[in-house]
Amino acid sequence: MTGGGAAGRGARGIGWAAGLLAALLASGCAPLPANRGADEVALAPDGETEFMLRPLVRLRSVPVEAPASGVALVTVERTDDEPDPDDDPEAGEELGRGGASWYGIRFHNRRTASGERFDMGALTAAHRTLPFGAMVCVRSLVNGKQVVVRVTDRGPGSPQRIIDLSRAAAEALDMLGTGIKQVALSKPSSVTGRCVR
Repeated sequence: MTGGGAAGRGARGIGWAAGLLAALLASGCAPLPANRGADEVALAPDGETEFMLRPLVRLRSVPVEAPASGVALVTVERTDDEPDPDDDPEAGEELGRGGASWYGIRFHNRRTASGERFDMGALTAAHRTLPFGAMVCVRSLVNGKQVVVRVTDRGPGSPQRIIDLSRAAAEALDMLGTGIKQVALSKPSSVTGRCVR
């Protein structure tokens, strides 16, 4: 065999990929529906649920002279079967403020004080007094980013810090380049599991 079969299969594969690309580009060039007013109310396909259509907010990175997208932002009202975060009176209760640091590869896969193995890719933390398994909202006082972590270890050893975070949690707070970052700890919503503030 001279290899002509492989070349033929390669050409068919390229042709198939080119056809798929053309179909995707054609579907993306379909005309957009007419823009609705910013305050216009529309009905969902079931004809019952109302929702507001609002124009998209222009991102800071998009130049002012760039054309608008023509795609409206759709917000849907909460239904009765969705949990109400206001049902948890303790959600958002502050547990403390102070320094946070993070630990990673050096401790990866080692046993924590709770007995489970430390996973630097999981959203976990070490705290001196909170019970193992407790969920804590950690909010950066520097940039406002927040993440919910599970307490799996004891620490930190330094009195200047109130919590040690896994590498993944530190990354979520955008603090990998810093040594210690000031944070606020609070109780997340027990209904939604998310930070309240």
